[in-house]
Amino acid sequence: MGKRVLIVDDAAFMRMILRDILTKNGYEVVGEADNGQTGVEKYAELKPDLVTMDITMPHLDGIAAVTAIKKIDPNARIVMCSAMGQQSMVIESIKAGARDFIVKPFQPERVLEAVKKALA
Repeated sequence: MGKRVLIVDDAAFMRMILRDILTKNGYEVVGEADNGQTGVEKYAELKPDLVTMDITMPHLDGIAAVTAIKKIDPNARIVMCSAMGQQSMVIESIKAGARDFIVKPFQPERVLEAVKKALA
């Protein structure tokens, strides 16, 4: 069975693209969340092997959500997703505990590379 992934992004289209890339490559998408708060709740409930986390979202941004997930599980594996030009936020998210980051628009090879690296 493939590794279990939780996708957290406020854009349904981005979640759909990620789900497609991951499921075609043997990963199991166990849940999706459209904001950071729901993402944290779903992490606690589903205990996935990996989370893909958007940075800019309503209710709780990705960096705050990473911090909250790391409190629940210090070993959580999280890959941040950001639009171009958010370098300072990417650095902040790595400091918060993210393993890697991928830039939108998603390149399937880069998504898979980041996911494999985070799960290694």
